[in-house]
Amino acid sequence: MFTHLIVGAAGFNIGDALFYAILFIILMWVVKIFAWKPVTKMMQNRADKIAKDIDTAEKSRNEAVELAKKREEALVHSQEEANEIINKAQQTGDKRRESIISEAQADVKNIKENAEKDIEQQKRDALASIKNDVADLSIEIASKIIKKNLDANNQKALIDSYIEGLGNNESK
Repeated sequence: MFTHLIVGAAGFNIGDALFYAILFIILMWVVKIFAWKPVTKMMQNRADKIAKDIDTAEKSRNEAVELAKKREEALVHSQEEANEIINKAQQTGDKRRESIISEAQADVKNIKENAEKDIEQQKRDALASIKNDVADLSIEIASKIIKKNLDANNQKALIDSYIEGLGNNESK
């Protein structure tokens, strides 16, 4: 068995080695043309796609960060607007309440003044009515006492002067 290996090693043929070397070079050239370029191109495309995906992911992340900032700003702005609206509503409510109170106080004052005017007018009307009733009553009493018929106008003038005298005495 060792003898065959030794003989095979001693029987090295340069022609076979040269044939195998040429076949190896042709095979490498075929691999370069048909396999190496497509594999290299595929690897380059893959590297380009990965780089593009990384760039896209970075861009998307930056956009997401910007969007988050904008949303946070919008939220803060919305809260400020809500606080402004609440404050304005409170101020408007306070002003309206004050306006209603002022109007109610003015209405009360007007009603009171009108009531006082009505009371004064009714008092004057009542005094005039009483004056006329007293005058008529006095005429009747005087006519019965005196048994004499006086002229109605003269009697009224007499009673009016008497009532005025009474009114002057009361005011003193």
